[in-house]
Formats: sequence, C-alpha cells, structure tokens
Amino acid sequence: MSKLVINSYEEFEKYLGHQLGTSEWLEVDQQRINLFADATLDHQWIHVDEERAKNGPFGQTIVHGYLTLSLLPYLWEQIIEVNNLKMMVNYGMDKMKFGIAVKSGQSIRLTAKLESIANLRGICKVEIKFAIEIKDERKPALTGVATFLYHFE
Repeated sequence: MSKLVINSYEEFEKYLGHQLGTSEWLEVDQQRINLFADATLDHQWIHVDEERAKNGPFGQTIVHGYLTLSLLPYLWEQIIEVNNLKMMVNYGMDKMKFGIAVKSGQSIRLTAKLESIANLRGICKVEIKFAIEIKDERKPALTGVATFLYHFE
C-alpha cells in the first residue's frame, strides 16, 4: 500500500472532494484494551472483565470508543505523508458518531476524504471526513470530521 505524498498547500488542494486513501487493518486485542483502561482509569467491566462480558450485551469485551478514536493518528499516518512542515496540529473533531462497538480481537481501518481546505495566512486547514471501519461489518465503528492545521515551511 502506498501513501499519498503531499509537499505543499497546492498539492493538497488538488484532492478536495476526493478519497485520500484507506489504511491497513489493525487488530485491537484485549491487551491493548487493558492498557488503554489503565492509562485512562476507565476499567468498566464491559471492556476489561472477560468473564462478566461473556454474559453482557456483546457476548465478550468491547473496545473503548475513545480507544478507537485514539488510533486515528496511527491509521492516518498510513494514508498520507505531508512534507515540508514546521508542525501539524490536531485542531478539532466534529460530527463524531459511534456507530457500532468494536469487539475485542476485531480489526479496524481508516478511510478518509478531503472535505475542505483553506489557506489561513500560510496555515493549511483541512477537514477530513473519516470512517473507522470494522472488518466484516457493514456499519462503521466511528465517523466524523477531523480538522488538522498544517504549518508548511
């Protein structure tokens, strides 16, 4: 899989309204869920108690919604490489919706489309419509619009 390579605002602008790409699949296993629970102090049984979760609504543990969201930067870097930057800033999230739960052991991937782009006095502001899909599921786990600020040199 090859990444989209962007070297300037003008190159980025050419992709307005187009799909930017799709990441590789990433399995989210129980170990990753447990580490996220420890890092965020969110030890709700539906995420970490494998025995109790067997009798829960999903028949097993599920991934924290915010863990799914937190994997977006890792998956995004598989899709695009933006060069000639002083820095990049995660500016915000809009219209974020959790569709269906990701079960422990399922794999997810990111699809991304350039929704808008603006030049704000030399700062490239992009809005990326994204979906985090679950392998072998029809509905996505998460959808939304991520806004990034790219400070080109």
